[in-house]
Amino acid sequence: MAGHSKFKNIQYRKGAQDKKRAKLFSKLAKEITVAAKLGLPDPGMNPRLRSAIQAARVQNMPKDNIERAIKKSQDANGANFDEVRYEGFGPGGVGFVIETLTDNRNRTAGDIRAIFTKCGGNLAETGSVSFLFNRVGLIEFDKSKHNEDEIIELSIEQGAEDCDSTDESCEIYCAPTQLHSLGDILEKKFGDSKLMKIIWKPENNIEIDDETLIKLDRLLEMIDDNDDVQDIYFNFDFPEDYMV
Repeated sequence: MAGHSKFKNIQYRKGAQDKKRAKLFSKLAKEITVAAKLGLPDPGMNPRLRSAIQAARVQNMPKDNIERAIKKSQDANGANFDEVRYEGFGPGGVGFVIETLTDNRNRTAGDIRAIFTKCGGNLAETGSVSFLFNRVGLIEFDKSKHNEDEIIELSIEQGAEDCDSTDESCEIYCAPTQLHSLGDILEKKFGDSKLMKIIWKPENNIEIDDETLIKLDRLLEMIDDNDDVQDIYFNFDFPEDYMV
């Protein structure tokens, strides 16, 4: 759909709502803590942590919250989180890939399964949905702050796989292994990006009717409300004028 990302992640679609802000900050903080714990607590030496901090800053997360999340990674008695991916089909046969950070796999799996069942979908085996998506690196720049043509030109020169444009963003797609090297080159010339992460991009989006759209929106809302869910990807488009 014109003017919108083709795979738009639900946390960004709904993240600006005030009622969602506290939960969004909690999820961003969890990613920062896990990234710092898996690598070094220095974003200059830890690409995943740098990307997590960038995502937090885009959502106007206070600096104190970011620093507190990094410090929490050094707590020997802190919770350990596993990265677990769930896949499922929603109403209309729409595919979902859901990435979580959980300290209890059984709880999270049960919660996600119950949500799908309640909303007319079903949780599927790992791999049964993700083959409909490509694993790619995504770098986003704010079009109001940067020259889109220059970004695209340099990205292509440096081996980017694809480029796209929305009303607000310039989106650069690349191989996952190229994400941070390409991101560093682009940021050195154009400044900080809005987003830099590895995502699941659908190969094709399927068409749905208005009734199914309402059901899918409810499903997305319930999944996003789960504390363990970090990212949600799906292969359909919200209409440009759809109110959330």
